[in-house]
Amino acid sequence: MAVYTEEEAREAARAHRARVRPFTEPFLERRATGRSHPVEDFLFTYYSHRPAALQRWHPGLGNSIAVGGTEQIEQETWKYYRREHGQVSVDLAAFMDRQLTNARFHYQLLANTLDATPRFGCFGLHEWAMAYRAEKHGIRHSTVPLRLGSSGTNEVVESHTIACTHYDAFRFFAPEAVSLNTLQPSRQSQLKLEQPACLHANMDLYRVAYKLTPLFSSELVMDCFELAWDIRTMDMQASPYDLADWGYEPVKIETPEGKRTYARAQREFSARAQLLRKKLLQTLDLIPADLRTDFSAASS
Repeated sequence: MAVYTEEEAREAARAHRARVRPFTEPFLERRATGRSHPVEDFLFTYYSHRPAALQRWHPGLGNSIAVGGTEQIEQETWKYYRREHGQVSVDLAAFMDRQLTNARFHYQLLANTLDATPRFGCFGLHEWAMAYRAEKHGIRHSTVPLRLGSSGTNEVVESHTIACTHYDAFRFFAPEAVSLNTLQPSRQSQLKLEQPACLHANMDLYRVAYKLTPLFSSELVMDCFELAWDIRTMDMQASPYDLADWGYEPVKIETPEGKRTYARAQREFSARAQLLRKKLLQTLDLIPADLRTDFSAASS
């Protein structure tokens, strides 16, 4: 458990902002001029965590900042912090009073996914299923063309087995692709179906990390963010969209070589994600038993 001096906390905050800036600044510049990026904007548009919030430095549960005077430090002005005995730290009682249900659900999701059997071999076909029958429905990324055209995209979908386990990908499937999925994920079945090979489940570690701010250190949140960033890049490279004009080489999952490339990356992402899941759970395990009612039952 770390106790930061005020100067150490300021330096950690500066270092954190420097880590965040290469991701947030280009997005903010594009937004200010009405431009968009089909790959890099995703983490700021799909997820609800604002760039300004991502730039804030949090020491994390169990850590604190030693303060010498009466003047407030910036963390004290944020939600779920308190000063006690000359130290500023997370006000865990206040957080759990408001966020118990949220924390319980995410603990269960993390624990269940950590222990689930990974299902490799989906080859990113969820993105193709979203673009199925584009000649009828159009495509989600309307500014980016389909690499194989509409008929070629349809052929890839129809010639493969689609086995998407992630509800928040499945819910964007084209209507005709829904019945082609071997599973029918729902919000109610999420805790049972989520599994650690899924690219979207692993991207969503970032969502878990920021949803439970300020329990997790900013370092851990950014580790999750950077994993999500890398996965998003791969997800779009393996998608049916032609991103050559944006500088992205396609991962042609309709070919044997493309499938091998995708499978290698999927396993690497899964390994990174499992380590982060363990770290997130280790932080939540610091919550005293009397404040985390039913956590253990939720994960069983």
